[in-house]
Amino acid sequence: MIWLVATLVCFYSARYLAMKIKSPFFNPLLITLIVMIVALKWLAVPYQTYFAQNEVINYLLGPAVVALAFPLYQQIGLIRSKWKTILTSCFVGSVLSMTFGTAIAFSMGADAQLAASILPKSITTPLAMAASQQIGGIPAITSAMVIIVGLFGAVLGYPIMKLFRVKHPLAKGLSIGTVSHALGTAKAVEENYQEGAFSSLALVICGIMTTLLAPLMFPLLLRLFGHA
Repeated sequence: MIWLVATLVCFYSARYLAMKIKSPFFNPLLITLIVMIVALKWLAVPYQTYFAQNEVINYLLGPAVVALAFPLYQQIGLIRSKWKTILTSCFVGSVLSMTFGTAIAFSMGADAQLAASILPKSITTPLAMAASQQIGGIPAITSAMVIIVGLFGAVLGYPIMKLFRVKHPLAKGLSIGTVSHALGTAKAVEENYQEGAFSSLALVICGIMTTLLAPLMFPLLLRLFGHA
């Protein structure tokens, strides 16, 4: 279980470092990811070995997501009063995320299969892989894109919102959850408990919306960008 211990030591060390150095680039997850990748490559350790030793962490992901229901329950009054805003924001965010992701892919020379793999990048991995498979994408590529987008949101999401002077907890939480799923939500929980609750709500709603809309959106986007 040496890689489980190494991962935990690296993460908590990175977290301690992030508390001392207030910079978005000192994100504990990002630092841990880089260190573990370098270590595995340097020591020629297969990913299957690493994953097997860290399976307990992967197992705890499910209960951790379910635990996000508690802060949502605490915000139930605000959710009821703002449900139209929440649903509208998640719908628009999901559509724009799919559209811009596909547009960027095609502008850089991607084929239809690669674009389909990128389209559901902003939702949590299981749903993203299912949506990708539905529209002819490659789930493995989708999984990698989900991680990249999540890290981008976790590292740069709050600096960007600070730049544009986004201050309301509802707006900040929904923004993070809509575009950077669980990784962004973890950062939101660290920043503000209320923002974390709204981010977890957006994570769920946008995941469902993207999964349902992807089979309808992708053929339209193919026609729009001349790949039909």
